Amino acid sequence: MKISENGDTIKVHYTGKLKDGQIFDSSEGREPLEFQLGAGLVIEGFNDGLLGMKEGETKTIEIPVEKAYGHKNQDYIVEIPKDKLDNSQEFQVGMQISFSSKEPDGQPIPVEVVAVSENTVTFDANPPLAGKDLVFEVEMVGILKA
Repeated sequence: MKISENGDTIKVHYTGKLKDGQIFDSSEGREPLEFQLGAGLVIEGFNDGLLGMKEGETKTIEIPVEKAYGHKNQDYIVEIPKDKLDNSQEFQVGMQISFSSKEPDGQPIPVEVVAVSENTVTFDANPPLAGKDLVFEVEMVGILKA
């Protein structure tokens, strides 16, 4: 029986949860996630948790914050005066918007509005799952050996 290792292309069904059981993502009702192990395409803890699995095997992978999206970076939380923003936009806590980076390629940077005061809006550009331990229920659907 095949056992997954770095370099293999695998297919996996998964359900991602927070420690409190709240589901944040799942492949249920979709095609399984397919990617190459060890290629840096998924978070470290997810990749490592899939190593050594056999086709058809299921398991729970607990991923500490350090091997998930890391701790929240306070440098990614910025407060901007409203007069420096597009006044046509009504900002509300929880809104997801994008800013363009100053880099030549101008890649959009997704941010969440985390606070709105009379004169300022506070944005958080951390990944939504930063600072959280994660739990994945996984099923190894297929392994294509490298």
